[in-house]
Amino acid sequence: MVTVEDGSVKYLDRMCRIEKECFAEEAFTKEQIALLLTDYNSISLVAKENGEIVGFVVGMIYLNRKTVNGHILTIDVSRAHRRKGIGQMLLQEIESIFAQKGVQTCLLEVKEDNVIAISLYHKLGYMEVGRLENYYGNAHGICLKKILARL
Repeated sequence: MVTVEDGSVKYLDRMCRIEKECFAEEAFTKEQIALLLTDYNSISLVAKENGEIVGFVVGMIYLNRKTVNGHILTIDVSRAHRRKGIGQMLLQEIESIFAQKGVQTCLLEVKEDNVIAISLYHKLGYMEVGRLENYYGNAHGICLKKILARL
């Protein structure tokens, strides 16, 4: 059974290994993940199966003019645990937390050739709002947005 709980710096090493597995050269560094985990405006969650961290998500809340936005900075599931609904579970849980904190819209970026992730995001109500040239090194990205609450 997979459970979701708050992320923490105590999980940093495992989170970094999963981040590197998922994103290789585009991965956040250990220092960057540590900063994200300790930022007052960030939310991090880990997915555990049998006590082992198998995935995580980190998001940030920020004020943009008069709108409170959420931004998914990274969502990672280890290869051995993909296609089990863990990514969806993490995303829905962080969206729920965002909504409780007054977040109206949620943004995220994805590599344009990541068909599986794009399919999941569309299924969960995200809409493409822009193309990001060379966002992932030489690869392009797509910016997606989901409305969590009406103003």
